[in-house]
Amino acid sequence: MSQVSNTSDHILACARSLIVTSGYNGFSYADIADVVGIRKASIHHHFPSKVDLVRTLVARYREDVEAAIAGEERRGTPPLDLLRGYAAYWQACIADGTRPFCICALLASEMPALPPEVALEVRAYFRSFSAWLASVMERGAADGTIRLSGTAQAEAETFMATVHGAMLSARAYGDPQAFAAVTQPLIERLSAPHP
Repeated sequence: MSQVSNTSDHILACARSLIVTSGYNGFSYADIADVVGIRKASIHHHFPSKVDLVRTLVARYREDVEAAIAGEERRGTPPLDLLRGYAAYWQACIADGTRPFCICALLASEMPALPPEVALEVRAYFRSFSAWLASVMERGAADGTIRLSGTAQAEAETFMATVHGAMLSARAYGDPQAFAAVTQPLIERLSAPHP
């Protein structure tokens, strides 16, 4: 049983890496087979189709993000620190080219070309993340640590779009500092002034 799980995990990790470097349509099962060192038939045994593979990958990615968020919530991390921590996490990932990139941001840029089942999972990630961000904005506004210029939902969407856009800008420019140059002013704007 653990061998099956281990092989599935290797396939998913390889698929994630290939999506980051080549996009959804830029890889095949043959590419995964070469990297993982198994036959294509073995990949089909775990994931009958590429749609199944990427749908599973995105669903698992969303679950991992939700688990990390739940951990921060259990620790009682203040709302503004949650926003800072999220931005800092991605800034560190961008600076360290060996760490993962947000696959949902990358896949969202390919949305018109994605199979409907994969697009559904990507949308589910964004809806889940947006709802959490809106709750963070609401709590921060209520405790006086976050200053909202619009509704909590609008600020959540702005924050999410800014962070994901900054990831893509940093990648496009090949400059990890571009991420902070975009996200830091937003976090400063959201920071309520100290009395």
